[in-house]
Amino acid sequence: MISLQNIEKVYRTDTIQTLALNNISLDVAKGEFLSIMGPSGCGKSTLLNIMGLLDAPSKGSVRIDSQQTNSLGDKQLAAFRNKKLGFIFQSYHLINDLQVLDNVELPLLYRDTTAKQRRELAAQALEKVGLSNRMKHFPTQLSGGQRQRVAIARAIVGRPEIILADEPTGNLDSVMGNEIMDILTGLNQNEGTTIVMVTHDENMARKTHRLVRLFDGSQVQ
Repeated sequence: MISLQNIEKVYRTDTIQTLALNNISLDVAKGEFLSIMGPSGCGKSTLLNIMGLLDAPSKGSVRIDSQQTNSLGDKQLAAFRNKKLGFIFQSYHLINDLQVLDNVELPLLYRDTTAKQRRELAAQALEKVGLSNRMKHFPTQLSGGQRQRVAIARAIVGRPEIILADEPTGNLDSVMGNEIMDILTGLNQNEGTTIVMVTHDENMARKTHRLVRLFDGSQVQ
């Protein structure tokens, strides 16, 4: 489903060159739940952003579901992301001025859907994460765990084949973190969603199919 070949990422300023990723080659199978671990600053989020087509590698190729993405233009990349990928972030990235249902609808605004279809799909996504009774609430009225559930609903509302999650349990206590992992595991097992998750938590990583470790921008396991 995801194939990275000889990925290198270099950040340059006038005086400094930083190698963030060094010769990473990684394949993620369809339906796999993969976790990525490593110390802060080792390149985990950079790698996830390249997988999610939010950033481009300095060298190497990215293929997603047999599509070579290196040659796609900005509009093509945006359309491809919207169709294929769902994103979950540690800090939720919800819009506080919008109700929960409106937050979940957002990815569908870039698709050819009616307002009624958007509402129905958003309501279904919220039901999957157990928040049907919070649709008219605002994010500031929810707990951290509930806000992360809203973020998951937003990620899955377009029914993407791949979910990329950057520290999805990082801001949560162990109880809420386990609930979020149960939702992700359910999506993987019941719907065949391919999931790549960055985490600092060994306990969470053990619940996935496979673990990849990074150190100083290189894959060590």
